[in-house]
Amino acid sequence: MNEILNKRRAGILLHISSLPGSGEQGDLGQDAYHFVNFLHDSGVTVWQTLPLGMTHADGSPYQCLSAHAGNPLLINIDWLVIQGWLKLSESVEECLGNVTFKKSCLLAKAFSGFQERAEQKDKDAFALFCREKSFWLDDFALFIVLRNEFGQRCWFDWPEQYKERQSKDILEARRRFKNEIECIKFEQFVFYRQWMELKAYAQQKNVLMFGDIPIFVSYDSADVWANREVFKLDESGRMSVVAGVPPDYFSATGQRWGNPHYNWQYLKKTGFVWWVERMQTQLELFDIIRIDHFRGLEAAWEIPSDEDTAINGRWVKAPGKALLDAIKTEFSSIPLVAEDLGVITPEVEQLRDEFDLPGMKILQFAFDGGPDNPYLPCNYTKNSVVYTGTHDNDTSVGWANSKNIEAKKAIYEYIGNPRIPLHQALIQSALASVSNLAVIPMQDILELGTEHRMNTPGTTTGNWHWRFQWHQLSHEQASRFAHQVSLFNRHL
Repeated sequence: MNEILNKRRAGILLHISSLPGSGEQGDLGQDAYHFVNFLHDSGVTVWQTLPLGMTHADGSPYQCLSAHAGNPLLINIDWLVIQGWLKLSESVEECLGNVTFKKSCLLAKAFSGFQERAEQKDKDAFALFCREKSFWLDDFALFIVLRNEFGQRCWFDWPEQYKERQSKDILEARRRFKNEIECIKFEQFVFYRQWMELKAYAQQKNVLMFGDIPIFVSYDSADVWANREVFKLDESGRMSVVAGVPPDYFSATGQRWGNPHYNWQYLKKTGFVWWVERMQTQLELFDIIRIDHFRGLEAAWEIPSDEDTAINGRWVKAPGKALLDAIKTEFSSIPLVAEDLGVITPEVEQLRDEFDLPGMKILQFAFDGGPDNPYLPCNYTKNSVVYTGTHDNDTSVGWANSKNIEAKKAIYEYIGNPRIPLHQALIQSALASVSNLAVIPMQDILELGTEHRMNTPGTTTGNWHWRFQWHQLSHEQASRFAHQVSLFNRHL
């Protein structure tokens, strides 16, 4: 078991975009530091976020334009003013367009200011960043510039010479769009610097950053465009099969994610270098990493690309042991958590246990079935992470409100505490459990209902927009949570 995870801890699940603030979504500004202070004051030592990547128009952090790049929408503009790279008058100017265009406009102004006014040490740091990240940054920056040039269309629909990355045309594009490419690189430089400053502050406050790595990447991404051999594509670049999961708790028709599957034969032949580099980036950003859809490393659900739902798919084996061996060889002790939800087989459990990875326990799943339900606290082991619910679940208040009187009575019979609201009893049960790490979504601490859930799986609209405001957190809620963290020996 990794040393970091071999200790009783409490965590809160809150994505950066859900932080309070004056902008149209949360960012890496002062409210992020205030949140670290709140965690520290509560005795909480883990802050779990969703993936930090640059999203598509739907805002899903699980469908990103790069496996390495950060989301520029999370950049705090005030920080650029403090650095002297953006004038205060420029920061309040109205850039017409949506929130993405507005932030791009301000970042472009900041890049001009950086070129004109930045100290040499900052320019040297930018140059070093570009060199160290060149293994992904060069292709990503050109990809974003070309994607903007071609009206945000998927790379597959670009003119042939750019779609196929013909050498002469790619070199010419790098020359012609040199300044735009440098601006995209600058955005990533700023994101990484802001993130690493926040991470360093969290470390001072004894708070670990817990990240999430989607097992699959988006088809419309720099990764697929620049590394087609890594994925199962035909000669033209089309997908014959796409990723998803079969019918389950969340959806009667399964979930058709549409991501490309990996060409595991090629990855094995190359020593899983693409995956190792991906993990290298995540280990720089986070102290703990969750592998989303871990079961896909043992076998993944392949759906014919012409199917509208995930029903008619099949399980196809994956070389998870060889991949994890390669990662372990490269990074030695690595703090990984396996998202082992869904259709879990003995083979998946064996893979998880062979590498001594903690799995996940969701209390909202615990009270259907009999006493052998793996999500019941009596069946937990220390080497696990317990949640009341995840970003894909209803809030605990919403979940409790959906239960009839008889169901609530049965749940209380198991977890006790019938004098307190069911959602509060659920939090207490998670914190009291033997799991080394207990993570509570911020919505549950704030006692918010269904309308505040982060995501509803199987739907494509209305997700990923939730934010909280500080006035929603009462002194009573904060004090109760801090007391429970201490009571159940999960404090600093």
